[in-house]
Amino acid sequence: MTTQIALQQHAIGRMIGMRSSAVPIRKTIELALQNEREVIVNFSGVEVTQSFVDELLGALILREGPEIMQRLILKGCSEQTRGIVKFVAADRAEQFMLATH
Repeated sequence: MTTQIALQQHAIGRMIGMRSSAVPIRKTIELALQNEREVIVNFSGVEVTQSFVDELLGALILREGPEIMQRLILKGCSEQTRGIVKFVAADRAEQFMLATH
């Protein structure tokens, strides 16, 4: 069974943006990844900020490496959200590589 995390339940209206609000969600993702191959993160119905995505996914990439993204299935991303995720993932992957080499 694959854990699905719906971000909409954490949003106020359609927006979820504070860095601090990403921390408990990231911890849920980390716990699920200990037990499962993949975790679904569902962005349907929400818009996110770069700081939220950085805390949610960027912190995972810095700790685990960019290959952690292969274990996350991101659903329901708007075009804007997809752009933010790509930017954060590329930036943090580069930082991870520089720190480990």
